Amino acid sequence: MSLKKCACLDTLYTELAWEERFLAAKKDGFAAVEFWDWRDKDLEITKRAAEEAGIVISGFNGDADYSLVNSSHKEKYIDYLRQSIRAAKKIGALSLTIHSNALGEGGLVVDHYDNLSDTLKLCAMYDTLLECAKIAEIEEINLNLEALNITIDHVGNFLETTQMGAEICSLIDSPRLKLLYDIYHMQINEGCICDTISNYCKWFGHIHVADVPGRHEPGTGEINYKKVLRHLEECGYGGYVGYELFPLTDTVQAVKQIHLNMY
Repeated sequence: MSLKKCACLDTLYTELAWEERFLAAKKDGFAAVEFWDWRDKDLEITKRAAEEAGIVISGFNGDADYSLVNSSHKEKYIDYLRQSIRAAKKIGALSLTIHSNALGEGGLVVDHYDNLSDTLKLCAMYDTLLECAKIAEIEEINLNLEALNITIDHVGNFLETTQMGAEICSLIDSPRLKLLYDIYHMQINEGCICDTISNYCKWFGHIHVADVPGRHEPGTGEINYKKVLRHLEECGYGGYVGYELFPLTDTVQAVKQIHLNMY
């Protein structure tokens, strides 16, 4: 299997100090690492730890307190994206993950915008994403738009289906704007994983893995990840597969399960 493994350092290797996680991931066979918020990280330490470990930084979240679906946030959203791009370039990160809604502590959606129609939300998201894509092309960095589950972790999030995300990417038609297909989130929202991969794989820029229920390592839940990963390859996906999961016991056991159930 040729897919490249990526470890989320905010959920894996949390038993170690931040700067020790990079080398630990490299020794366990991960080709890259990713994380969530760059603002609470020492970027100099992060860059040095990745370089010394010889591991790629795939990316981190590029948005924070502002929402794509709120047209009044456009200027502030883009300003923060520019800050995130500068942080990414400083540490050599390849991409930024973006979302439809601002996420607060624990990933909770800050504002559901129940006062806005879906039409207004969709138009605002398209308009701001169009500008974001232009910036990404100039800055030569990839943006991955992520849909989230709306019943367990992110109630009130607007972007909830792969289809909507893929259609927006298609309309904007930028080589720098893709989807982050999170298999955990989309199994909860829509199921039909392999059919979804068949239909929309061309728009995938990054993959996230965790089993359902529980968001633990593969083999602890209902998803046949060996089949899913094979199907991703068969459909032409060749990017990173990010293990954004919470170990059922600890990272050592989770990594064993990843190897056992994935490769």
